[in-house]
Amino acid sequence: MIRLAIISLVIAAVLAVLGFGGAAGTFVGIAKILFFIALAIFALFLVMGLLAGKGIKNAID
Repeated sequence: MIRLAIISLVIAAVLAVLGFGGAAGTFVGIAKILFFIALAIFALFLVMGLLAGKGIKNAID
């Protein structure tokens, strides 16, 4: 997901250099959305991992 966000930013930079401002802005918006989705998924997996670790610890003890 982060890879797609970085690719979108690179495409946006190339388009901006070539003078396609509207398309570059669209790709920047896409990159922002992908970044925040990746951040939310990371936070969700972090919480799930912490909870799973506590569950396994309690099951072993």
